[in-house]
Amino acid sequence: QVQLVESGGGLVQAGGSLRLSCAASGRSFGRYAMGWFRQAPGKEREFVAAISWSGGPISYADSVKGRFTISRDNAKNTVYLQMNNLKPEDTAVYYCAARKDLIVARARNAYDYWGQGTQVTVSS
Repeated sequence: QVQLVESGGGLVQAGGSLRLSCAASGRSFGRYAMGWFRQAPGKEREFVAAISWSGGPISYADSVKGRFTISRDNAKNTVYLQMNNLKPEDTAVYYCAARKDLIVARARNAYDYWGQGTQVTVSS
């Protein structure tokens, strides 16, 4: 069992930056691929970024490529999402997810554990 707790959300102006963190408890964090998803009001939860167990293969949604960076520190059981040049359309609840596999995935149903989410609001 893995528990995930996100932090770092908040209100920021367009063009600003935020860094989200996701702290994982439980064993074998280093054997899980990790992902970030987001859900805006009235929309489905969508893929944002994912990182393999080693921090090697990484995948991004086209909408965030070049602006967001996912990383992980297995010694700290933490995965990060650095978000730069934020846009109002990035406003959403951001969720961290863990997958009982070593490789990245973009589908929601590929993930086994989810955090409670953290709100990101970007004002224009």
